[in-house]
Amino acid sequence: MENNILIDNYILTFSPDIQSKLNELRKVIQEASPNAAEKISYGMPTFELHGNLVHFAAFKNHIGFYPTPSGIDMFKEELSAYKMSKGAVQFPIDRPLPYELIARIVKFRTEENRKKHEAKKK
Repeated sequence: MENNILIDNYILTFSPDIQSKLNELRKVIQEASPNAAEKISYGMPTFELHGNLVHFAAFKNHIGFYPTPSGIDMFKEELSAYKMSKGAVQFPIDRPLPYELIARIVKFRTEENRKKHEAKKK
C-alpha cells in the first residue's frame, strides 16, 4: 500500500494533463499484469512480478517506458515510430500513448518473468 502512495505522489508532481497520461498508463499496466506489485525503483514507478517488469517516468518532452531490452526487441517493429534505446522507448508528450501496444508489451514481460521464475524452481 505504501508503494502505491509513493507512485501516487510521483504522479502528483506533474501537470494535470501529464497526470492523466501517467494514471492511464498505470491503469493499463495494472490491467495487463494484475498480480504485479508497484514500487519506486531508480526514482521511477515500477511494476514487478518475479523481478522488475516495467518502469515508466515523465520528462519534459516524453514519457519514458522501460520494458527491459527483451521487451524492446520483441516489439521493435511496432515501436519503430518512437525514439528507442536498448531497454527504453520515448513516447512524445504531445501524442497519444499507444496503450494497446503497451498492454501487449507488459503481458509479454509478465509471461517472460513467469517462465524464468518457473525454470528457477525446477
